[in-house]
Amino acid sequence: MVLQRIFRSVIMGPPGSGKGTVSNRITLSFGLKHLSSGDILRANINAKTELGLLMKTCIDQGQLVPDDIISRLVLANLRDMDHSSWLLDGFPRTVAQAESLDSMCTLDTVINLDVPFETIKERLTSRWVHLPSGRVYNTEFNPPKIPGLDDVTGEPLSQRDDDTPETVTRRLKAYENQTEPVLEYYRSKGMLTTFMGTETNKIWPHVQAFLAKKIPQAQQASRRM
Repeated sequence: MVLQRIFRSVIMGPPGSGKGTVSNRITLSFGLKHLSSGDILRANINAKTELGLLMKTCIDQGQLVPDDIISRLVLANLRDMDHSSWLLDGFPRTVAQAESLDSMCTLDTVINLDVPFETIKERLTSRWVHLPSGRVYNTEFNPPKIPGLDDVTGEPLSQRDDDTPETVTRRLKAYENQTEPVLEYYRSKGMLTTFMGTETNKIWPHVQAFLAKKIPQAQQASRRM
């Protein structure tokens, strides 16, 4: 039996860039396990683990969760997947976190989704929700039959606080300030590949073609070892 070399990757992109959709397609197409740092954090908070309680205390007090706590939590999950190929989403978000990840493993690639902020603003601020059911509408490509009202119940739609123009602008600026040093960190190591575009369905074929070349090469290398 031929052993395949483990493939480890990170995906980056601002909120609303289609990162979740692309991540799902990568895991389905290439069999990588998808790890979301947000899911890991929520699971630990809900399970009231030691690190989860530490994070909840920080969040409740309006403080940023320290890099070392987030790093310990995410890296512990990655150690449990020592023999699996994975795609990491939402981590690292700072250079210190990137250095912690480097200390544990070697990444094969870092994928960066570069979607214009104006496109993201239009995408997110066009989103409206029927809160009782969770039904989501978009005034651009999936509008309700009657503007402002849910198709099923006729009740009023709401816009999430996160999706107001002011909040979206603030979130994007915070991402840019926090993450640009991380992108530069990986760029300087020759590990970063950026995919630019305004539509996920047009970006995806390029990501897919890129990984189709990278992953077989990793497997071929293992055959020669």
